[in-house]
Amino acid sequence: MPGPGGGLGSRGGLGPRGFLTDEEKKHMPKVTKGLLLRILSYLKPYWLQFLFVFVAILLSATVGLLPSIITGRIVDEALVGKNMKLLIQLLLAAFGTLTISQVIGVLESYINAWISQRIIFDMKNQMYDHLQHMPHAFFTSEKQGDIITRMNTDISGVSSVISGTLASIVSNVATVVTSLVALFTMSWQLALVGLVVIPLLILPTRSVGHTRWKLLTESQAKHDEMNQMINETLSVSGSLLVKLFAREEREYERFVGINEEVTRLSLKEQRSGKWFGVIMGMFTQLGPLLIYFAGGWLIIAKSDASLTVGTITATVALINRLYRPVQSLLNIQVDFTRSLALFTRIFDYFDMKNPIVSKDNGMKPDMNADIRYDHVAFSYDPAKPLLTDIDFTVPAGKMYAIVGPSGSGKSTVVNLLPRLYDVLAGSVTVGGVDVRDMDLTYLRSNIGVVTQESYLFNGTIRENLLYAKPDATDAELERACQIANIHSYIANQPEGYETVVGNRGLKLSGGEKQRLSIARVILKDPKILILDEATSALDSISENAIQEALEHLMQGRTSIVIAHRLSTILKADRILVVKDGKIAEAGSHESLLALNGVYRELYETQFRTILELEGKDKPQ
Repeated sequence: MPGPGGGLGSRGGLGPRGFLTDEEKKHMPKVTKGLLLRILSYLKPYWLQFLFVFVAILLSATVGLLPSIITGRIVDEALVGKNMKLLIQLLLAAFGTLTISQVIGVLESYINAWISQRIIFDMKNQMYDHLQHMPHAFFTSEKQGDIITRMNTDISGVSSVISGTLASIVSNVATVVTSLVALFTMSWQLALVGLVVIPLLILPTRSVGHTRWKLLTESQAKHDEMNQMINETLSVSGSLLVKLFAREEREYERFVGINEEVTRLSLKEQRSGKWFGVIMGMFTQLGPLLIYFAGGWLIIAKSDASLTVGTITATVALINRLYRPVQSLLNIQVDFTRSLALFTRIFDYFDMKNPIVSKDNGMKPDMNADIRYDHVAFSYDPAKPLLTDIDFTVPAGKMYAIVGPSGSGKSTVVNLLPRLYDVLAGSVTVGGVDVRDMDLTYLRSNIGVVTQESYLFNGTIRENLLYAKPDATDAELERACQIANIHSYIANQPEGYETVVGNRGLKLSGGEKQRLSIARVILKDPKILILDEATSALDSISENAIQEALEHLMQGRTSIVIAHRLSTILKADRILVVKDGKIAEAGSHESLLALNGVYRELYETQFRTILELEGKDKPQ
């Protein structure tokens, strides 16, 4: 679909890029010296290549004048002088200069593309490294689509800024300057006549172009609405919902209404474009006609004896060469603003600080030690405290279970240990060393975590296991999987350990994913274990097998377990009950039941029901 502005094309600045939207005007970036210097810092490593590009653009613009000038000589000297030899020489010269100009243009384009791709390469590497080290809170609060947009769309858009906007501005300026010099050198009178037409091109272009831009925007909004409806109603889940509620006719009528609006707006936009193209075509021809008239009058009236037919012909060719870059330069502000906005969006991510960083020369203590939560406080929102006074100690080699009502902050408690979040008050220590003073990589390398929702990359089983230990041998892989009771399943697959698990492990059942996740932690061989509802996705048979594996794994290791299954809780050395941001109760199963408090309530409402479903006897 042509953009608003019709026949002169988008490079003339007449398409949607020629106007700022209301949203763009509202969020127009502030131009500062610091912002410009920061942008230039990405260009600086390639200054030599940029110099070549600018020289090439200047040469191309200069050489590009020659075919028009040679055309004047062809008319005056070869045709009027009836000199065939000179005609052939001039034609060859014109062809040669045209070829040289095109070759220079290709080289300039190639190097420009190379520069822009290298800058994208640098920025994507920087962005990926930056995002990899952002805290867990960033990924829980930021939309995944926004992250992907910054990584791909925004940074890739830098290419159009470098190879499009920047190169276009330099090229257009060079073309305008060289053309004006040539025009006024040949005949200042004809040059002025040709320039008179430029306002006639600019004013209607901006007026009609703005109208078409509005129509195109409305049309695009309706297209988006149509696509949204198609995605919703023709997807597996959406089509099923339509059928179950017998809404086929209603959805069809709604689709027809949207489709009719799309068609109406598209036709209106195209009609305005056709008439605009006709008007602009007439105006672009008006300049040459005026030059022919003025030149003819000067020759016929003999007001300028030096003026020739060839000069008039060359002037017409040069004035046609001038119109498009002039119109493009009128939109420098729009291109410049959008370019700055693009860089600003990227820099907004780069400027996000990561509060969870590893200290220089971070400590690496023995992790086979007591874990201490010393009056810890934490909240995601300052206005809504979550943990206010968490205080307990897990002796080295012991297994503690954390229970509590839904939303009480059980998972948050354990997430503070590997520093997925940092405490707001108090401290979390291992062997007396605050985790904030430890080497972050060392800390996390010594903690194994199995979460309720197991995450697997879209690769093979082997690749997912090796994520824990890249240099693991086949024997180590098989041993870990045997302990996790997943080896037999893998061995029975046609591809064995090369079986592809699918996106997020969707080709595996919940229990298989969980067991594979546990095998991955077994392979890691950590000093500390965190099990966050680690057996929640398993049936009772699988759970029994995994429970044995976990008991084997937890031997000699300090473990913190979050569980709703009573069978898991009963094996804990001590049970911690979290409520209202504190450890409300702590003790053994029997002692906590005797208190008739929070734990007793949880037992009556959750644990006992699950126990009865598992077919076990009710504890006394």
